[in-house]
Amino acid sequence: MSDAPDPERLKALDKRIAEVRKTQEPKPRIDEHYSAASQGWRMVIELVSGLGIGFGIGYGLDVLLGTLPILLVLFTLLGFAAGVKTMLRTAQEFQEKAQAGKSASDEGE
Repeated sequence: MSDAPDPERLKALDKRIAEVRKTQEPKPRIDEHYSAASQGWRMVIELVSGLGIGFGIGYGLDVLLGTLPILLVLFTLLGFAAGVKTMLRTAQEFQEKAQAGKSASDEGE
């Protein structure tokens, strides 16, 4: 009796193992899809958080320094500007993703 393994049986075993692995592989992840509502809420949250942070900093500095609410107004406006800038950047990001997805689907046709 020979100690050498039978190559035909090894090939058949490798083939069966490969088939089982294919059935148990995780499915490829599909790109994240955001609905229009979730995109809108993200933009609203970015704007409101900018306003809130600006308001908080301005109010804190006014209380700390004992000044008129001029810093509150100033930092609230700066927070609004930062929120709008962030919101526009997010909108541009969504637009670029949509165009990339559209061009990829056009190439697939």
